[in-house]
Amino acid sequence: MHEAALVVLEVVAPIFAIILMGYLAARRRWIQEAGFAGMNAFAFSLAAPALLFTAGTAGHTGGGLAALAFFLGCGVLYAFTLWGAGRVGIPLGAANALGLNVTFGNTVMMGIPLVAAAFGQAGLSVLLAILALHAMLLLGVGTVVAELAQNNGARPLMLLRSTLAGVARNPVVMAVFLALIWSSLGLPVPAAARTTLEMLGAATPPLALFCLGASLTGFAAAGLWAQTGVMVVLKLAALPLLVWGFCRLLGVSEFETSVAVLTAALPTGANAFLLARRYATGADGSGAAVLISTVLSVVTLSALLTLFRAG
Repeated sequence: MHEAALVVLEVVAPIFAIILMGYLAARRRWIQEAGFAGMNAFAFSLAAPALLFTAGTAGHTGGGLAALAFFLGCGVLYAFTLWGAGRVGIPLGAANALGLNVTFGNTVMMGIPLVAAAFGQAGLSVLLAILALHAMLLLGVGTVVAELAQNNGARPLMLLRSTLAGVARNPVVMAVFLALIWSSLGLPVPAAARTTLEMLGAATPPLALFCLGASLTGFAAAGLWAQTGVMVVLKLAALPLLVWGFCRLLGVSEFETSVAVLTAALPTGANAFLLARRYATGADGSGAAVLISTVLSVVTLSALLTLFRAG
């Protein structure tokens, strides 16, 4: 357990360092609010679409059943969160943010180094099958639902028209759509273009964390603790259990099950906060979910790694 905790801490420390840098930059006004607004716009409009397109056209093979089990678990939990939030009177936009908080994990900055340390190259092959669709599916669905929520209350035809127009203008959804078409046609991405997109996309996770840190200067914690507690339990416990159950149901091997469950147990990714900030709904809750789930995941991920190594 001690050795596993050290592995997790080595991965988590840079995440908190970047969040702290963003907080200090905003607190001491090294960067003005307009600068952070520009960073958010760059991350959402250029960096994140580049990340999604490169992931969607990478053509990874293997780990398909594990990825299916993972996304079935995410789909069930996302739908349950929307339903539960609606039952207690939470609007669709805020419910969508909650759904992303409990399903969208930090698969890049934490997932890749953790899986590499615990399972080696074979584990990374399984993780890449999940990564290829992770942001595309979850952020794509989250963006469409956010557009629906923004246009809620309009007449059905106007609702459809406004939502489609909003989706068509959204760089995240367009990147997902273009990647699906590109990969379906089997078109190669020129090496220079892929390298450029990969460089742009690599800026997304640290930028999102940096902007998250900046947002903490105006963080309103009052009234969020109960909601955050529920989100963290769903993300760190319910989602891994659901994914484990679907892995068993689909007959996924023990090794691939371990990778899929560990991936499901990762804390909330900062891109969920980025989307909430973009649509100005649930951003404080998303920020709290990222912070608290990352802190607690040191314990939960250490326990999982110890369990898998013992098995």
